Amino acid sequence: MPTDLISAIQPNIAALPESGIVEIVNYARERKGLIPLWIGEGDLPTPSFISDAAVSALRDGQTFYTYQRGIPPLRDAIGAYLGRTYGVKVDPERVFVTVGGMQAIKQTIQMLIGPGDELVVPSPVWPNIFNAAQIMRGVVKPVTLTFGNDGWSLDIEKLFAACTDRTKAIFVNTPGNPTGWMMPREDMIALRDFARERGIWLIVDEVYGRLTYDIDHAPSFLEIIEPDDRVVVVNTFSKNWAMTGWRIGWVVAPKELGQVYENLIQYNTSGVPTFLQFGAVAAMNEGESFIAEMRERCRVGREIVSDAFDRLPRVRFARPPGTFYMFFKVDGQPDSRALAFKLADQANVGLAPGSAFGEGGEPFLRLCFCLSTDKLSEAMDRLSGVLR
Repeated sequence: MPTDLISAIQPNIAALPESGIVEIVNYARERKGLIPLWIGEGDLPTPSFISDAAVSALRDGQTFYTYQRGIPPLRDAIGAYLGRTYGVKVDPERVFVTVGGMQAIKQTIQMLIGPGDELVVPSPVWPNIFNAAQIMRGVVKPVTLTFGNDGWSLDIEKLFAACTDRTKAIFVNTPGNPTGWMMPREDMIALRDFARERGIWLIVDEVYGRLTYDIDHAPSFLEIIEPDDRVVVVNTFSKNWAMTGWRIGWVVAPKELGQVYENLIQYNTSGVPTFLQFGAVAAMNEGESFIAEMRERCRVGREIVSDAFDRLPRVRFARPPGTFYMFFKVDGQPDSRALAFKLADQANVGLAPGSAFGEGGEPFLRLCFCLSTDKLSEAMDRLSGVLR
């Protein structure tokens, strides 16, 4: 019998790296009194009106296999929510419910990317995108965002120039994790037209589209595309409604892909638990006041972090227009991984190293500011003591 089990599995799977975010989380998560700012969630539990709807459905016996595309009440509610938010008609037949936003992205990449196919991605970006493509033996081509006095920006012509005859899709996360960068509407239109002309798919992650601070919502590709465009818009219940552990997301895609998504859902997970989907219906139908609360919580958090960093001469940052992350760097600290471990040890605060987010991520660190004011203020006091 072979003793080297790793050599016996698929090489592209064996080569998958450990997440740079999970690495630091595993290192320090059990520390007593540690304040965790390293992952994309706050400290609010799911609101009771959502949990109660799920519990009620559970008690009513909604525990059987269900619609692979999502239960009709939830697909209807998502379509209605998107219509209210963006002023566009979204046919529920274009909505497919998934096990979280990550599965929505993974299944879309499964559908589009094969060996040698290129996926062009503005970077730094959530690292799971790179590895979802690697699982499919695709080739990721990062296009680096620029950091300046006004924050992060993307040279759209640079993005276009990165595309070749092998480019199958472009992935765009706007507002962006970890930078908070938001694609301007004029660039979105230019990208839509470029992709149309070349038959390139767009995978658009709009998970943070409601977590904005100067406008009600970020511009959405749903506002500028036709139903049959080669565009897949990904979203999740995790962020806006404090439902990270529920693992429910969705995609909006051309209706003609319905059977494809149904098949992928069937063969990957066989669907989202029914009783959980009824909680998601409540989030869609009753959740606007909670979103407003979440945005205000994040706005206050952004100011607490900004005020603290303004007092630290070595820290370089820009207030993000969207998301609940601050992506910052410290003069004289070129190794973000080493600094993240140092801050876990010396400040008892957990941050994510920028090196985990691909090209352009070093030497930055990511901090999630969606926490209570008491915890966040304490975290900034601790960080200031080390970074001063």
